[in-house]
Amino acid sequence: MTKEEAVELLARAPFLELGKMALLRKRELHPDRVTTFVIDRNINYTNICHIGCKFCAFHASVNSPRAYILPYEAIDRKIEELIAIGGTQILFQGGVHPNLAIDYYENLVAHIHEKFPAIDIHGFSAVEIAYIAQISQISTREVLSRLLDRGMRSMPGAGAEILSDRVRAIVSPNKVSAADWLRIHGEAHSLGMTTSATMVFGLGETNEEIAMHFDLLRRQQAESGGFTAFIIWSYQPDNTPLAKLRPDLTHQSANRYLRLLALSRLYLDNIKNIQASWVTQGRYIGQLSLKFGANDLGSTMMEENVVAATGCSNSMATDEMIYLIKSSGEIPMQRNTKYERLKGF
Repeated sequence: MTKEEAVELLARAPFLELGKMALLRKRELHPDRVTTFVIDRNINYTNICHIGCKFCAFHASVNSPRAYILPYEAIDRKIEELIAIGGTQILFQGGVHPNLAIDYYENLVAHIHEKFPAIDIHGFSAVEIAYIAQISQISTREVLSRLLDRGMRSMPGAGAEILSDRVRAIVSPNKVSAADWLRIHGEAHSLGMTTSATMVFGLGETNEEIAMHFDLLRRQQAESGGFTAFIIWSYQPDNTPLAKLRPDLTHQSANRYLRLLALSRLYLDNIKNIQASWVTQGRYIGQLSLKFGANDLGSTMMEENVVAATGCSNSMATDEMIYLIKSSGEIPMQRNTKYERLKGF
């Protein structure tokens, strides 16, 4: 598929026809009708951040009364609670703290990995990696290599938003460029790490920029091959600075989400897994996503704080996750970070 074809489909394809095309492609890639999910917990080690993204309701300044850095004891307790319910992964990231250098992150990752070796550390965003490198006066590749040596094996796709520097200059001007986001993920892949790819829509992007985002991800995957999955979710305006600056950017419709999801399944032909975003869309649109190309229902999310700061409700019992998958005609399967299947239901 070309970018021009993607724009045409997004603008003109009948809704159900686009969904049918994505479902057929999903069946080609996943003929066994298995839908996976992971039991994990999002641990935000700090909310202190100096980047100042206009769509974020989570961050705090260093001197804010809301500011925190979690002590090891609190992190350990959260992981112990996760293990107690059969969890296997922590999505571990925070704000971009202006004063924390590589030694802090090395020690933190090593502590978690040594104490909880069975837990996958899906850690830090490309934005965090870039700042750690800057403050530590080393390369991003060295940051990744040192964290890998301490036990971090994968990296989430946070910070991609829209891979258009025009959009990024408006909503997150202090973040890394689109090219640097891609470069850092490519470096992670070259070291043997897996990462996820993401997109946040509803930030004022055009259909052409969405197609460009897909194309950049597909090209990066062809080059470095380390993306395990693609996740798309919508901008949540409540409690964010952007809501005041751009009141025209409102909650995105389920129709728009499902169209983009279906298109991602068709365009990203070299990324095997597409994850549904029930966290921002709700449980039943998340379930419907399985008919629009998604083959993974994501995380049960024992804990999540960033999207929650916008007012979204976001936790789900494992039994409910299993029910949603089964009642859509799919076979539920618990997975780990690398999408290796652990347990069927």
